Amino acid sequence: MPQVLIVGAGATGLTLAIELLRRDIDVRIVDIATEYFSGSRGKGIQPRSIELLAMAGLADEIMASGTLYPFIKLHFGPIGIKAWSLGTHLPPSEDRPYPNLMMLAQWRTEEILRSRVEALGGKVELGAGIEALAQTSGDVRVTLTTGEVVTAEFVVACDGGRSTTRRLLGLQLLGSTVDAKTSIVADLEMEDLDPRFWHAYPLRRGGLHSLAPLPGGELFQLQAPESIAANGLEAGVARMTGKKVRRVIWQSRYGHQTRMVDRYRIGRVFIAGDAAHIHPPSGAQGLNTGMQDAFNLGWKLVSAIRTGDETILDTYEAERLPVAATMLNLTRELHSTVSKSRGDLTNQLGLSYHGGPLATGRTSGDLRPGDRIPDRRLADGRRLYEAMRHGGATQIVDTGGDHILVRPDGYIAEIGGAEVTSYHGHDVVHILAVDCSA
Repeated sequence: MPQVLIVGAGATGLTLAIELLRRDIDVRIVDIATEYFSGSRGKGIQPRSIELLAMAGLADEIMASGTLYPFIKLHFGPIGIKAWSLGTHLPPSEDRPYPNLMMLAQWRTEEILRSRVEALGGKVELGAGIEALAQTSGDVRVTLTTGEVVTAEFVVACDGGRSTTRRLLGLQLLGSTVDAKTSIVADLEMEDLDPRFWHAYPLRRGGLHSLAPLPGGELFQLQAPESIAANGLEAGVARMTGKKVRRVIWQSRYGHQTRMVDRYRIGRVFIAGDAAHIHPPSGAQGLNTGMQDAFNLGWKLVSAIRTGDETILDTYEAERLPVAATMLNLTRELHSTVSKSRGDLTNQLGLSYHGGPLATGRTSGDLRPGDRIPDRRLADGRRLYEAMRHGGATQIVDTGGDHILVRPDGYIAEIGGAEVTSYHGHDVVHILAVDCSA
């Protein structure tokens, strides 16, 4: 019997699988799709996501595969004007080793995550979705579309915006429609379009039309109103750009909505990622928020399984539901405005659980319980984030003598407490002489 059944093998489900597998939890991952996702859809990886991936040992591959967001070139007929970039181009610093939004096609992000899942002994089972579920006080019985019945201690729904698991739980996506429009996103191979720029066509009717160059190849991601494809997508893009479309690799359509569930847990079943919140793809928030749902939930499931005390699982909803609500408001605002400098507005480095159920103790300099722990260079030459790859909690004694207890997901649990050896079932590794408050 798997300890955790993950329904959905996108970025959220894969991240959760990594967090569980690297802590020796038995996991099973199923997905209704018959082949792996091949589109670019969620193409932005935010700095905070990269920091969390660094703690899991995956940041180097993400950085090597991605690129900085290019500068936009505005096209007014035959005239092209270099403008701003939607991402920053900042040098790394001691406390922000990954200061910039990175562009990486979603299929490649998922490929990197899936490779780590497999290296940890996990496997994605394609062509197996969820059809029914029933809970007891100690387990969940799930009937798969293959007819197999799987019993697991916990189930996590990571099965996307059209989540079957959400429907079986009786949860609804609550919120509103931003506008009545429908947009198209597609991966195109273009002829003679400069890959150094993100091309935008502000004079086109119906909203923003743009083509962003994707790293590692000759493809561009199109984002435009659905009307561009009224007489065929290739013809519409050719009229817009004056360039030929060699081929369409992938395409999808989406409405403009901001909606989320009002509960993240029903008994022994949890909901994460797009299954819990949907919104316009503005500000590169969706994929990142889903992955961070997984980082938050993963270590807590481990705690509950190891200790038998499931009360910590209530903190998942308490911490992540407000984050999703704030994110939906942000994406709604960004959808209706074109911002030249998003940076700190969207990079998620300011995300904090301060005031939440797991944040205790006093402040220390600029640090508060619940805040992200900044990176630092250690005396032995390692980075703090590198030293935190052990999967447990970390207690730091900085140069001022403060004890700073850091949760397994890189957020401060307590400042000023006594030295501890265990945190909710996770071993605590002690690190000395790191000035975290500077």
